[in-house]
Amino acid sequence: MSRPAKVILKLDALRHNFKQIKKLAPHSFVLAMVKSNGYGHGIERVALALPEADAFGVACMEEGLLLRAAGVRNPIVLIEGLFSEDELSQAVAENFTLVVHHEAQVRMLELHSPSAPLSVWLKIDTGMHRLGIAFNEVKEVYQRLFACPAVKKPLGLMSHFAMAEDADHVHTEQQILQFDKATAGLTGFHSLCNSAGIIAWPSARREWVRPGLMLYGASPFVGQQGADYELQPVMSLQSKLIAIHRLVKDDCVGYGRTWKCPEDMLIGVAAVGYGDGYPQYTKTGTSILVNGQRCPLVGRVSMDMLTVDLRSQPDAKVGDPIVLWGETLPVEEVAQGSHTSAYELLTRITQRVKVIVT
Repeated sequence: MSRPAKVILKLDALRHNFKQIKKLAPHSFVLAMVKSNGYGHGIERVALALPEADAFGVACMEEGLLLRAAGVRNPIVLIEGLFSEDELSQAVAENFTLVVHHEAQVRMLELHSPSAPLSVWLKIDTGMHRLGIAFNEVKEVYQRLFACPAVKKPLGLMSHFAMAEDADHVHTEQQILQFDKATAGLTGFHSLCNSAGIIAWPSARREWVRPGLMLYGASPFVGQQGADYELQPVMSLQSKLIAIHRLVKDDCVGYGRTWKCPEDMLIGVAAVGYGDGYPQYTKTGTSILVNGQRCPLVGRVSMDMLTVDLRSQPDAKVGDPIVLWGETLPVEEVAQGSHTSAYELLTRITQRVKVIVT
């Protein structure tokens, strides 16, 4: 019998979430974000399941090449653009779309004449201050790209929100206004919205939207879950109990002896740990489902195992199923218990975990 830690992926849920995105932004093209191995769901698997996506977004050339090798012919956007001029010829050969966010990338296109022009998005820094052309340089850079033989016309114009997950924060409205000022008089498609923007900022749903986390069924908003927006989780992380021990009051459990039994009790050991992607420092008390019932995590998560309080499950036995997150235990809840986000939990699943696709 192989190790029981596994991920179950429901591609019907993925397709359902795509339809929900289209309901929210019916007049927008969808640039589906599949970077970081499809947010942990498998980059090729996700793209092949969504042939209706208008384009796919990846972080780098290597991710784009994986999609092309899998037979994906949809437009592919390199969200961070090119990292060196050596990538230009391959970008042309694979018909990749580039994001240009820095002067060095502009010069790269101006100085090197590829065999065919490339589609380009010009990224504008409207207040996140991570990537993007500064506000006072936008029109000059736009004109340079527009005049560049290596660039197809029209250009796309995009930016990225820093605070869209806070629907009441004024910064997002300021970014929208800044973008509109920067692009006034410039022709081209606009794209502003990530998942939080799609949900919370209708005025920013322009010609293109860029859903990421919501595509996989999770919410970008703290304290809320994908189900609040009729999204369905695609991924479920599961395993089984491999041992049950009857301990006595004051016995300590796990590395560091960080948790002490408050009474005589049963402790279960499950075959899953941080070596599979479950966070090592998840708080004691975070829920785990044993036979579909909530039981609290106790002690420190090990590389290959974790321990669970079975006082509410006195009939539990070795081999019983556990769920770490999934349809009945939202990943957002687990993220809160581990001081991180659903983004990180989904993308940190390791290669040794079996994947079952339904």
